[in-house]
Amino acid sequence: MSLPFQPPLEPMLAKLSDEAALPAGDGWLFEPKWDGFRTLVFKDGKDVYLQSRDGKPLARYFPEVVEALSANLPDRCILDGELTLAKNGRLEFDLLQQRLHPAKSRVDLLAKETPCAYVAWDLLALGDEDLREKKQSERRAKLVEVLAAAKPPVHVTPATFDRELATDWFNRFEGAGLDGVIAKPPDGAYLPGKRAWLKVKHHRTAECAVPGFRWFKNGKGTLVGSLVLALYDGDQLLPVGVCGSFSRARRAELLKELEPYRQTPEDPHPWKEWKEAITDEPETFGNRWNAGKDMSWEPLKLGLVAEVSYDHMQGGRRFRHVAQFVRWRTDKAPQDCRFEQLEVTPPAELMKLFGA
Repeated sequence: MSLPFQPPLEPMLAKLSDEAALPAGDGWLFEPKWDGFRTLVFKDGKDVYLQSRDGKPLARYFPEVVEALSANLPDRCILDGELTLAKNGRLEFDLLQQRLHPAKSRVDLLAKETPCAYVAWDLLALGDEDLREKKQSERRAKLVEVLAAAKPPVHVTPATFDRELATDWFNRFEGAGLDGVIAKPPDGAYLPGKRAWLKVKHHRTAECAVPGFRWFKNGKGTLVGSLVLALYDGDQLLPVGVCGSFSRARRAELLKELEPYRQTPEDPHPWKEWKEAITDEPETFGNRWNAGKDMSWEPLKLGLVAEVSYDHMQGGRRFRHVAQFVRWRTDKAPQDCRFEQLEVTPPAELMKLFGA
């Protein structure tokens, strides 16, 4: 490609705010945080290359997006943004993950059944000009200019200096699958790999049953990797995610704390069939990003309840990201850990945000 720089490029990143509120002070440029696949676009004439956050090519999985970008972007440019999939008025990350399929026939079918969109938020190069050293506000103005005539499914993300409007986005559009708000200094350059933006997300806690755990990588028998979390829906105990990010010393301590609840294969467990499925067919519970990742888990007798912090529910049924352990709740029974405790934001119309 005849461009000022070539893929792969480390994308600029955001650090997570300690507060679930917009940062203090004037001058921040606020944007919605889209829940999709971070994607850099490199376009040179008819050639369109999509790069994931970790440098992998994505174009083969999203032919309808490549076609739309080819028709709507300038002849030679590099953009940063997000691949998203919306259905029934909300972003659906589960369906988006399903688009990463190895079979071309399946890829073509999904492109028709669950088409995706591209939301651009930065212009890094145009023609022969490398724009990364330009101010954020200048790159934004140029992005809006060159994509003024773009048609869906190509969009320019909304952005505002208005704290009241950004707070409204943060509170009201979570139900549509948006993942928070990004705050950017308008005078900042684009710094590949640097966390110079600020990510503001919701902070909440939930009390979850702990019916199992996973071993730490290369620490089987000595270190706990993560705790499996679950909530009751009626009489059913359903998985909602895991909590992790423990220090190495804490992983060893957790193993001692879990020891009284360890099960033998003969002990009853509400997920015994799932455990056997993982043992017999590990690919059934595989990881879409890493096919070789070990997703097996060890069952525990029901009795443990953990309070965890989380930021976002995916589809209202599980934690979008790894939850963080807060404390054991010895005063709670697993049967009291129910979906009703979760704070659920009603879905909002996504296009209202684009019209803001």
